[in-house]
Amino acid sequence: MWLLRWFPRWLLMRCPLPGALPGLVLTAYLPLSIHCGGQVEALLPSGPMPPSRRFLFLQGPPGLFWVRLGDALRARGHGVRRINLNTADWLSWPRRGADNYRGGFDGWEAWLGAYLAREGITDILYYADRLPYHVAALAQAKARGIRVHAIEFGYLRPDWLTMEPEAMGRHSTIPSDPAEIRRLAAGHPDPDMTARYTHGFWAESMREVSYNLAMVFGRPLYPFYRSDKYYWPVAEYLAWLTQLVTGMVTGPRHEARVDRALSGAYPFYLVALQLQMDYQIRASTDYGHIEEMLDEVAASFAAHAPADSRLVIKTHPLDCGLEFWPRRVARVARRHGIAGRVELVDSMRLAPLIQASRGVILANSTVGLHAIGVEKSVIALGDAVFNMAGLTHQGGIDTFWTAPEPVDPTLARDLRRALAAHWQVRGSFYNPEGVKVAIAGICARLEALPPL
Repeated sequence: MWLLRWFPRWLLMRCPLPGALPGLVLTAYLPLSIHCGGQVEALLPSGPMPPSRRFLFLQGPPGLFWVRLGDALRARGHGVRRINLNTADWLSWPRRGADNYRGGFDGWEAWLGAYLAREGITDILYYADRLPYHVAALAQAKARGIRVHAIEFGYLRPDWLTMEPEAMGRHSTIPSDPAEIRRLAAGHPDPDMTARYTHGFWAESMREVSYNLAMVFGRPLYPFYRSDKYYWPVAEYLAWLTQLVTGMVTGPRHEARVDRALSGAYPFYLVALQLQMDYQIRASTDYGHIEEMLDEVAASFAAHAPADSRLVIKTHPLDCGLEFWPRRVARVARRHGIAGRVELVDSMRLAPLIQASRGVILANSTVGLHAIGVEKSVIALGDAVFNMAGLTHQGGIDTFWTAPEPVDPTLARDLRRALAAHWQVRGSFYNPEGVKVAIAGICARLEALPPL
């Protein structure tokens, strides 16, 4: 047992790191690398150190971004603590200053409350704000006057991360009043949207797979951990393998459908599907399943859309196939008598489809921000930070087909400016240079905020 606890951490602490270590879990984490000794200085914002704070890290993005952010804060003179909830958490924090919670979820909130008081925590950071452990942590933090920071992928993409107080989506503190957005944007420049910190599919997916498999197969070390995953990870990844194989056969057929839609053969509205497993759907819409949204859209389309128009329904690029969208979409189309007017496509050509469409329908995907950016009419059927008068259609879906409300380009610009100035940080979880930029930006943003 001593060797099991010590050896993985010893490996992760060695330098140089990239590509040097075997094993699925370790090699997936290592491309980020942990900077040893003075190398962490490159991650730090310049200037005098502010008064010391005590930061608690709960679950973070898969990989070593979280531990490197902790290193940077510690080097700035702050206290850093970590709570591991499962084996993947333990592996991804190869540092001292971590505690393990191995009790049941029912006892988590009371245990955490005592921990916060004992450790003198001033700030909590987490990723995936609707994780039940994080929801309970937010309740404890509010009761104790502790500031909470939700870190996620950016609303602006690529090259941005989100840093919001407390939560995102339905629970976001970003105002939905256009006048307030304009006020918050005043004096701030248009953000540079040039892509500099892109990362490949495998850079993200291997870390995600490694984290989830470590969580599943490391359960004996944390037997009472309650996962909130929508799918069992092993089933999800087996489905992904099936998708990769079948995609080689079905891909040309889907691209031919996209070609026909883009050719102008028929007018169409674009429906951008999201991942059923995402908290964006589960916690920031009123739909129990995305099929319910499709049913609402199809019923309205059949009754109110121009007779010569079609629905082009685009799957999410990371969909694993477990929702069987061809079957679901066909069922919905038959139910509303529009089987000949619906096209399901699995393609990466999102931007051309947005441009060629008459409008975009979605729940709350950041696809909406892309569409708004090119002044394409959008209707958001869930809670989204961009769902406000002047940016999205507010008149209900039945009128969207023939009288969509236009985008106010000045408000779109001001939302982009306000987001970048107050809730976005430039950088990346996975691109090495982007990691450095993001950590410096997050440290600067954290230190600019006084404790509650």
